[in-house]
Amino acid sequence: MAQDRVNSVVPLASAPGNRLLDALVRGARQSFLESCESVELVSAVVLYEPGALIEFVYFPTSSYISVIIPVDEDSALEVGLIGDEGMLGLPLLLGVDSSPLRALVQGSGHAWRMTAQAFLAQIEHHPRLRREMLRYLQVSIWQLAQTAACTRFHLVEQRLARWLLMTQDRAHRDKFHATHEFLAYMLGVRRVGVTKAATSLQRRKLIRYHRGEVVVLDRRGMQKAACSCYQTDRDTYKDLLPAADRVIVRKKPATA
Repeated sequence: MAQDRVNSVVPLASAPGNRLLDALVRGARQSFLESCESVELVSAVVLYEPGALIEFVYFPTSSYISVIIPVDEDSALEVGLIGDEGMLGLPLLLGVDSSPLRALVQGSGHAWRMTAQAFLAQIEHHPRLRREMLRYLQVSIWQLAQTAACTRFHLVEQRLARWLLMTQDRAHRDKFHATHEFLAYMLGVRRVGVTKAATSLQRRKLIRYHRGEVVVLDRRGMQKAACSCYQTDRDTYKDLLPAADRVIVRKKPATA
């Protein structure tokens, strides 16, 4: 497994936010962060492999992580995207110490990292934290089911618009990197299908796409172009994790 870069722990007062942790009462959040280390996650680094022991849990703040199910040697499908709204390491809540899926850093940036052992100790001593994590687990299960239905019933262009919006939400900026090859891999379709869908969105002036650089030009238009799964995902998070949703709905995107 490739290693991520680790920075020294930043002062708690200036710590970047993760909505799950920010929703905790001040004392519980401080106690939790004192057991974490501040890390910089590097794009394309694999954090989990299927069947491998979970050594760490991650709470992204400015980074974001793709959760992928390998289908065979040549194909895979993204089934989840984790940013500052969530965490990586949910199997531990169910008493499982290995991951059934691959986790890949999609967007570089900061995260809080904690050993699996420390995480289990924290949720044992903080019932409210455990409740929030279990609610997030329910959100993740629902979103897995939503992704399965989306993949089966919705058009590639709708799914691409949904994926780009999800990425924009977690990147907190309008411009990010995603090649045709990577998008095809994430959506489980042929590259020509992604090219056709991206060209259509660009022709409608919803995005600008050149050499793997995506710029979302019209967010409202993209929401109309996306399938209903995008809004359903957001509504599910809001309904099941209202405390975390009140912390921050969406940061104002930075223009590139």
